[in-house]
Amino acid sequence: MSDEKSRTVWADEDYVGAKNQSFLSRLYTGTGAFDIVGKRKMWYVISAAIMLICLLSMIFRGFTPGIDFEGGTQVSLPASASVTTDAASEVFATTLGQEPESAQTAGSGGSATIQLRTETLSAQDASKLAHAFADAFKPDVTVADVSSSDVSSTWGQEITRKMVIALLVFLVVVFIYIAVRFDREMSAAALVTLLFDVVATAGVYSLVGWEVTPAMVIGLLTVLGFSVYDTVVVFDKVEENTRSVFATSRRTFAEQTNLAVNQTLMRSINTTVISVLPIIALMVVAVWMLGIGTLKDLALIQLVGVVVGTYSSVFLASPMLVSLKERRKDVKRHTAKVLARREKVASA
Repeated sequence: MSDEKSRTVWADEDYVGAKNQSFLSRLYTGTGAFDIVGKRKMWYVISAAIMLICLLSMIFRGFTPGIDFEGGTQVSLPASASVTTDAASEVFATTLGQEPESAQTAGSGGSATIQLRTETLSAQDASKLAHAFADAFKPDVTVADVSSSDVSSTWGQEITRKMVIALLVFLVVVFIYIAVRFDREMSAAALVTLLFDVVATAGVYSLVGWEVTPAMVIGLLTVLGFSVYDTVVVFDKVEENTRSVFATSRRTFAEQTNLAVNQTLMRSINTTVISVLPIIALMVVAVWMLGIGTLKDLALIQLVGVVVGTYSSVFLASPMLVSLKERRKDVKRHTAKVLARREKVASA
């Protein structure tokens, strides 16, 4: 018997789903005690519910395009005890006869600023607004303290186009890589997983209602790479466990896949924790303590994406792979062979 076949049989005999152990023991030993693949219908329902909620949010609630995508004018002025977002918005509305599209505070302490976003203003309106702020908040604000910058919507459209191209290229490369490295069922399962990641991550962003910025787009592409990495790690273990699955009648393909998920579960959790901790630190230090609002977009999309990517690689990718594999005749025959052997042993 070859070394490869010996390792497979050894795994069949020794890796037993020890469900009588504690939760942490089962998690660390990875003996297949968590029946993730066997309960795949439940995970499909949960995943479908998540996607439905996110799709409904994107359809009915939509997104809030940032100024980089929608175009317009951003007006900035120093923040202080008397210069707040509400006060600045009130002066803006009184001067121009309309409310700003958004108003937020960026930075902290002496470097804090009020940022107002609106449709593109003419040079005359921008000058009129600067003098209005200087009159309303003197001596804290002067005309020189008020700045305005215009962003063309054409630039935002170009960013969107490049994002779509980058996403399509990424999906094609992933499909080709996994098809060459593994097989077509694994490629299909990985693409379904990535589709779930995109919809779920974007859906959460839609639910929260934060502005869509270039940082959000960059973060989305980054977390897709994380999800692919985690999925490839799981699939690599699945391939190892199922390489000689037809040579033995001890376990079905689904059971060997479930064993692989259990054996990589702790690694997926550790990778997620290591990835999430610096993201949380970024949110706490940069956003809450320093008040750098532009970083919250990147932090949120990465935090949600890492969690969603871990969920999909464990609870969606491998169950989907088993569902696709069980459509093959050789897998069906082997499963029937394993179940017939167990019935024979049970009746003996």
